[in-house]
Amino acid sequence: MTDPLYELAREVGLEAAAFVRSSRPEGRVDVASTKSSDTDLVTEIDRSCELLIRERIFAARPDDGFVGEEGADVIGTSGVDWVVDPIDGTVNFVHGIPSYAVAIAARRDGTVVVGHVVNIATGAEWGAERGAGSWRHDGERRHPLTAPKGAPLARAVMATGFHYTPDIRAKQAAAMATFLPQIADIRRTGSAALNLCALAEGQCDAYFEQGLHLWDHAAAGLVATEAGLVVTGLHGEPDERMLMAAHPAVAAEYFGLVHACGF
Repeated sequence: MTDPLYELAREVGLEAAAFVRSSRPEGRVDVASTKSSDTDLVTEIDRSCELLIRERIFAARPDDGFVGEEGADVIGTSGVDWVVDPIDGTVNFVHGIPSYAVAIAARRDGTVVVGHVVNIATGAEWGAERGAGSWRHDGERRHPLTAPKGAPLARAVMATGFHYTPDIRAKQAAAMATFLPQIADIRRTGSAALNLCALAEGQCDAYFEQGLHLWDHAAAGLVATEAGLVVTGLHGEPDERMLMAAHPAVAAEYFGLVHACGF
C-alpha cells in the first residue's frame, strides 16, 4: 500500500513540474538574485514554485513542518516535515539545459521516509518509500530499481559537481588532477537529485559532491538508498562537506580514493 505521504509528494511534485515548464520562457531565464556566490543562481520561478509546493502541502497537512531552499523554514507539530528543492539544477534551468528537477521528500521524526524526483524538462520521475524500495515511474506503473555493482576503479564513470565558492573550486580542481587518471571518466550534469537517480539506475558507477544541502539530496538520496546503494558523508551522514554514493561492493575503494585525492 502506498504511503499517503508519497501520494502527496508525487501529486504536488508533478503539479510543480508542470508549473515550471509552463512558466519558463524561451531562451535564457532572467536571474533574480544569487546566494553563496555569483554563480549560485535564483530565479523568480524558483521562488514561485516553492511557494506553490508549500501552499499545496499545508492545504493538505497544515500541522507539518517545511524545509525549503528559497523560503523560511516552518516548524510543525505533527512529527512530519517536508524537505523541498523547487528547482534542483537552477543553472541548467537558466541556460535551457534539460536536466533540472523538482525534489520533494517527507521526514517522519527526522528520518526521510518518502522521496519523489521529477525531471521537469523531460517528465522522467522516480520515487521511493523507506523499506519498500525505489522505482522509476512509467505513468502509474513502477519499475523497481536495483543498482548494479560498480565497475572496477579503472573503468569507473563517476558523477560529480563543483562548489560555488571560488577557493573551494580551486581545491577541487587540484584534487581532480590526481583523481581523474585513476578512473575512466567523470560526468558533471548539474543536478544532485538527477545524479543520484541516475546512479540508482546504473547510468554511472558512483557519485560524490561537496556543498550540497539537505534539500539537494533528501528525496533522491532515499531513491539511491532503497536501490541498494550506500549514501554517506566523509564521517557519517551526508553534509555540506561531502556526499558520496556507490554500491556497497565498491564503496570503500571508491570513497577511499575521493578522500585520498583531497576532495
